[in-house]
Amino acid sequence: MANPFLRRATEYVRDDEAFLSIVSPTPLTTFLATNKHKDDMFEVPVRIIGSPGSGKTMLATLAEFKMVETILKDKTNQTNRALAAALAQAGFLQDGRPHVAAVRVPMESEYRDFWELPYEPSVKAKLAFWLVQARAVLGLIRNLTINKTREIEDIEFIPRANYEAHLDQIGGLSAVGIRNRALAVQRAIYSVGAGLRPPKFENLPTDATAPYAPFDAISGIRIDWMGEKIELSPLVMLDDIHALHHDQLEAMFGMLSHREMKFGRWLMMRLDALSPSAVLRSSGSQPTHNRASGRDFVDIRMQDDEKSDRVRRQFRTMASDMAKRYLPLVEALRNKNATDIERLLPTEPPQLTSGQIKQLEEKVSREQSKLGITLSRRREIDSIVDDFIKRTKSHDNGPDVALAMKRILLHRYAIRIARSTPSLFEEMDPDPKTPLKADSDLAHGARLHLHHEYGRPFHYGLNEICDASDANAEVFLQFAGALVASIETRAIRNSPLSLSARDQQSILVEKAKGIMDDWPFAHAQRVRTMVDTIGRECLAESLLPNAPLGAGANAVAILEEEMEALPIDDELGVVLKHAIANGAVTIERNYGQGGKLWALIELTGTVSLVHGLTFNRGGFLPKKIEYLRQVTGLADA
Repeated sequence: MANPFLRRATEYVRDDEAFLSIVSPTPLTTFLATNKHKDDMFEVPVRIIGSPGSGKTMLATLAEFKMVETILKDKTNQTNRALAAALAQAGFLQDGRPHVAAVRVPMESEYRDFWELPYEPSVKAKLAFWLVQARAVLGLIRNLTINKTREIEDIEFIPRANYEAHLDQIGGLSAVGIRNRALAVQRAIYSVGAGLRPPKFENLPTDATAPYAPFDAISGIRIDWMGEKIELSPLVMLDDIHALHHDQLEAMFGMLSHREMKFGRWLMMRLDALSPSAVLRSSGSQPTHNRASGRDFVDIRMQDDEKSDRVRRQFRTMASDMAKRYLPLVEALRNKNATDIERLLPTEPPQLTSGQIKQLEEKVSREQSKLGITLSRRREIDSIVDDFIKRTKSHDNGPDVALAMKRILLHRYAIRIARSTPSLFEEMDPDPKTPLKADSDLAHGARLHLHHEYGRPFHYGLNEICDASDANAEVFLQFAGALVASIETRAIRNSPLSLSARDQQSILVEKAKGIMDDWPFAHAQRVRTMVDTIGRECLAESLLPNAPLGAGANAVAILEEEMEALPIDDELGVVLKHAIANGAVTIERNYGQGGKLWALIELTGTVSLVHGLTFNRGGFLPKKIEYLRQVTGLADA
């Protein structure tokens, strides 16, 4: 079998049980179960938004009724129990029974083709919308009967109150009648789009133009479940709806936003389908067609821009779970019973050689002398660092890290006393106004310095791979897949399996470079130029002898008032939108630091790997909006 880390989970959908064996329940609990709008998610339109690979299709596939029924058929399986618990938390189950009948409808390119037909926009929008409804109804019936636990005659559709007079247009309430009407609509509309020459409007088939609104007419579905009748809420999940033409998408969203509609509808879409102001999340962003988020529709982001410890822990849990499910599928590793990802990617801290440590000691002594720092002050600095090393819980606190920390503190001391102007009568070894201290940020910065000066590995271990992925499941699988491919080769050659920190770092950087080189999106060249320039400047700041930003920089920040003044149709906003939507940068608005509010534009883990920067948040370079125009090449355009 090919390396499963390099395949999308949804490639396993042809075999439901294989898909369920490797899919993680964490997206259900992370993005749905705890959402503040959870109670409305099956009543109002929901836009599930994420970057490519963030897990939208996997989530939609897992939530389909046929998958839910497969899971509930065998809850003796530990994986199925975990998935069932997550489905219950997300609202798809109630009291151990199905509560929602969901169907995934892929929004393939043929829907966009309808926008090229020579009809009025309203006609083109209705043709695509009615085809979506017909396929959703057919997909639902197929989902409800595919596991052969009931016949089509056993399915009853429940009408929306006060809509009984319109039931003839959808084929009545019997599943057979509804199926036959949907087939007729699908056949008629498909013939219009598939023909070499579209018919004139007046010659369109009757089944393609007659009123058809199952989403408006149907409020529930009644089926037999374990010998009793239960009612289900219908839900359609339109996957990759961003493939539609922008105006077509807006029209589709408008038709899906009828307040009285009881048919649940989710729109799975990529970030770049939104407007720049929506992606940048400015406080001045306009609602969609006078509809307010949270009241008329719900937005769920598959990636949280917040990089708090909580978010990182959540993704680490999900990624670890994915790795545990995927590794046993690698035959060479399964044969050697090597399916523990953490043992294969050890976090044993790297060490400089004795010669390199001696070289570093000599460098620190020379710089101490050059800075004019006395021996007694040096002893005090050594004591500050040594005390921190004794107290820290980090296992990466060897003599090389301690020496690099002491070197940074020597430079900080020299800068702080240089800022004061002692008189002739003051002591020559004054205490700095701001006391020196050693903390985890200083240690992190010391490791960064050692990485760039001595090649000491900086990014390695499962947690670092998770953090490098920016909560994107596919990016994690790409990084993990590259590492697993190397481990698999070792297994075939009967070599030791675990990868050293140095090997891990090398493979991750090479993979990150490949990801950036393969960016296919609009304005990718401008984005590459921007992030490479920011990366170089952040590195230069991070490697200053006194490490002024501690762990280092990986971002630039623009004052909020400047970002707010950016025109909605400005091309810079378009470039930033594509950079955010495709995993080059993230943005956090109203980031408070130094008594000011900033728009923090942070490099993602992929870019930070290439430039050897920290993944820690908080270190940034203050810039003006004009700087972004310059580094994207827009200032000269």
